[in-house]
Amino acid sequence: MRLDDLPTPALLLDLDILTRNILRMADKATSLGVRLRPHIKTHKCIEIARLQQTAGAVGITVSTLAEAAAFGAGGFKDITYAVPLEPGKILPALALAGELDLGLTVDDLGTAAALGAATTQQKQSVAVWVKVDAGYHRTGVDPAGAEVLELVRFLASTGPVLRFAGLLSHAGHAYQAESPTEIKFIIGEEQRILGTLVDRLGAAGLTVPAVSIGSTPSLALTQTVSGVDEIRPGNYVFYDRTQLLLGSCTLRDCAVTVLASVVSCPSHLDHAVVDAGALALSHDPGPVHLAPEANRGVVLTNGENRALHPSFRVASVSQEHGIIRGRKAGDVSSLQPGDRLTILPNHSCLTAPLFDTYYIVQAGQVVDQWPVIRTR
Repeated sequence: MRLDDLPTPALLLDLDILTRNILRMADKATSLGVRLRPHIKTHKCIEIARLQQTAGAVGITVSTLAEAAAFGAGGFKDITYAVPLEPGKILPALALAGELDLGLTVDDLGTAAALGAATTQQKQSVAVWVKVDAGYHRTGVDPAGAEVLELVRFLASTGPVLRFAGLLSHAGHAYQAESPTEIKFIIGEEQRILGTLVDRLGAAGLTVPAVSIGSTPSLALTQTVSGVDEIRPGNYVFYDRTQLLLGSCTLRDCAVTVLASVVSCPSHLDHAVVDAGALALSHDPGPVHLAPEANRGVVLTNGENRALHPSFRVASVSQEHGIIRGRKAGDVSSLQPGDRLTILPNHSCLTAPLFDTYYIVQAGQVVDQWPVIRTR
């Protein structure tokens, strides 16, 4: 199938770029001497996860129990649910853990106690990670506080019922960095914080079986890790405009784009309208600290040597439409209804699940279609 034959908006995935990204991160994990457990929330696609598995991933990371169930049904049995468990989800999680090797995550002693009681009643055994706040300040226990000692001590005391798997963190604040140098500093701090905590727990007689860290920007840029057993990047399979601006990738690493059609060119308004809006590109503004200009995606040039269009940008979006503006007056006058534009989204993790299907592209041709698992 030709690209020109696709209905728009369409989610395009370049197979060669995807494969290269997967192999590069797998090679990096090998060189760092760590296990790779990629986060599949970015792509939500069985076929992509299988490529990651073939490249050496030891398992997968999920952010919802629905993802765990769907990928478990797809043949993936070694799964970490890397979101702090909410008490109302304990029984559904244990039901899944009866079918899968499902690792759970906690950052609250009360939840851990409730999980222990339910696991004992169900006569099960489940692996449990402790989420640590390594600087992102979203979730996780304070690594310098008393609660982390109580939480790990409780997990260690429950014997085979709750198996303490180790410490888990996510340096999401790397997305707020202003330079690759700052990102490298953040991952260094993440390792320092976790290493200090491991020593602190050891001094209290508590052994940490493993340390697991995440974040694509930090892992894409670092060349060394210390005291880490496992990495959980997600966005690296696709990258996007945000990663491009952060310096974690180049344009040739960006695997996902959105194909859109021009539907209107009102000359008196000096803009064009495409059929890709917030429900195709998301409403993510990208890293505004690096590019403050209002932008919901950038247009790419057509042709073999892809580049950022020197003028066109997605200035704003409504539900189903995007407004294309130029850098100066009259720039969009060359566009007309029916023209097709390729847009690099700000955040591929939010763009991908807005579609039902990836159109797999290789050498400019559509060679396959892969479903996006949008189960909630």
